[in-house]
Amino acid sequence: MLKKYLPPVLVLLLFAIPVQSQKIFKVQYESQADIKVYIVKYESQCDLKVFFVDYESQADEDGLWYMVKYESQADIKVYFVDYESQADLKIYMVKYESQAGWRNPDKLHLLRVPK
Repeated sequence: MLKKYLPPVLVLLLFAIPVQSQKIFKVQYESQADIKVYIVKYESQCDLKVFFVDYESQADEDGLWYMVKYESQADIKVYFVDYESQADLKIYMVKYESQAGWRNPDKLHLLRVPK
């Protein structure tokens, strides 16, 4: 009986997590990063489809990233790795804002910033 209700409860919990802005700062060293990111060549290989927005206020959904100039402004510090096997998160760069979002929601926790 518990199995019957477990998936709907998990879905509700995922939607209960507040969406936070995704202000990103690219660090120079792996040890400074919150997450390690690898850019894949094909959409089917990614965990998250990313679109870089021009303004901070546009980074209001998962996959919409705004690059900040200073580390102190960032919600998440990322380090771009050279090999897929080194990454915590694999991203694919999309051409349009509407294409951004999760392909693998199991990695959702990586972009949640405790406030």
